[in-house]
Amino acid sequence: MALIIKGAGLTIEDVVKVARNGEKVELHPEAIERIKKCRAMLEKKIKAREIMYGVNTGIGEFSEVVLDDDQIEQFQKYLVYNHAAGIGEAVPIDHVRGAMLGRINVHAHGNSGCRPEITLTLIDMLNKGVTPYVCRKGSVGASGDLAPMSQIALLLMGEGSAFYKGKLLDGKEAMDKAGVPVPGLKARDGLASINGSNLLTAMSALMLYDSNNWLKQAEIAAGMSLEALKANMKPYTPKLHEVRGFPGAVRSAKAIQKIIQGGDLVGGRVKVKVQDAYSMRSTPQVIGSAHDALFWARKQVEIELNGVGDNPIFFPDEDMQLSGANFQGSPVALPMDMVGVAITSISVLSERRMNRLNNPALSVGLPPFLTKGAGMFSGMMLSQYTADMLIVEQRILSAPASIQSIPAAADQEDFVSMGMNTALKNFQILDNAYGILGIEFMAAAQALDLREQIEEKPYKYGIGVSNARKVIRKYVDFLDVDRPLYNDHNKMKELVESCEILHEVEKAVGCLE
Repeated sequence: MALIIKGAGLTIEDVVKVARNGEKVELHPEAIERIKKCRAMLEKKIKAREIMYGVNTGIGEFSEVVLDDDQIEQFQKYLVYNHAAGIGEAVPIDHVRGAMLGRINVHAHGNSGCRPEITLTLIDMLNKGVTPYVCRKGSVGASGDLAPMSQIALLLMGEGSAFYKGKLLDGKEAMDKAGVPVPGLKARDGLASINGSNLLTAMSALMLYDSNNWLKQAEIAAGMSLEALKANMKPYTPKLHEVRGFPGAVRSAKAIQKIIQGGDLVGGRVKVKVQDAYSMRSTPQVIGSAHDALFWARKQVEIELNGVGDNPIFFPDEDMQLSGANFQGSPVALPMDMVGVAITSISVLSERRMNRLNNPALSVGLPPFLTKGAGMFSGMMLSQYTADMLIVEQRILSAPASIQSIPAAADQEDFVSMGMNTALKNFQILDNAYGILGIEFMAAAQALDLREQIEEKPYKYGIGVSNARKVIRKYVDFLDVDRPLYNDHNKMKELVESCEILHEVEKAVGCLE
């Protein structure tokens, strides 16, 4: 069944379905009528020679330059040429597809003034698998993602390059092979195709989806480490968090309770301390704060996905056009900067628990560095070094991009969001987070195995914990004697990214949300 695009109701999950899973899209008939109605109004105003920014004027510093009739259509071509000025390697295909979906949803409101052929061509490209080649860098996240969106718009003229069936082709060749007619650009069509923060928003949507899955796995890893460290589980009682009131903390406490359910630790059959260190007892508060940050960011991203991010904006019912700054990426960039900080913070917490598993002064009887041959062997000592390096890189990347504006266009565009920098660095932060959490998972599985070997009366682990350990052992063997660990680290990183641990645990204990 196709996803019906109507300018409203688009979710992050919808972006994932279309961008990654190839779900087909259709434009709602009412959306088509809105687009036609708006276009008719625009053409009437062009004939009346009404001054409209980016239609019959230049843009940016040249907005006061009025174009004559012969220049109006040609201007759209040169506008796209000039703004297709990015640099670097190709943006991943799912990011570009997400941006195209977002732009289609903007047009569906009927406030952009483009011809319906433009929107329908973008839909055809999505459905037939034509994905424009877009450079990763170049957008400052205001006036939209002009550089990357212009590389998408080149295809609307049969130019640029595109991926089709696994190959990078000339744009016209890709369109021809897919059977997508090239519509060309007429008045307003070019600017209506590029003037929104659609790429950074699509990237943010995908990153939020992945981050939510990562946070749930952080709770699973926490459950494993807590069982291995014989933690006092009273701080995970939901009632404790309900009286404070933060919904993320309540959610996290309930999730970790689910993960350890069925084990001796939560059942009170293991001797524990009266009170543990912060890294053990404040996990719900810390991961919970990340859940709350993601909740706000999700709300902002979905507002942007469903809003009219464009300039100028046309109101056919009022016969009016307004020029403003609805392309500005700050409403997405600011919360997404916070998401990067949140993922880094949870990564630090993960490393601190891993440190306790390694440190014989803190590990409640586990052998030093999780090896039975300490001295001859170093166990997981160097795994912590790797995690620490990744965290320092995350911390450097966690400096907010949304405060880094550099004026451009002769100071006409004197404050920009730098939201693309936020989107790019967030994926780097998350990539490191997969590795850090993979190392904690590996250490926790090692610690749980060792507990069974060294305890006089081994205790039973929780159902979720046991299932997670079982998945890990499919990919990484118990560290009996030292071996090069880089393969294990890379396998664990890939395993966390794949969400296999999460899927198996949720099968056993239910959804962790």
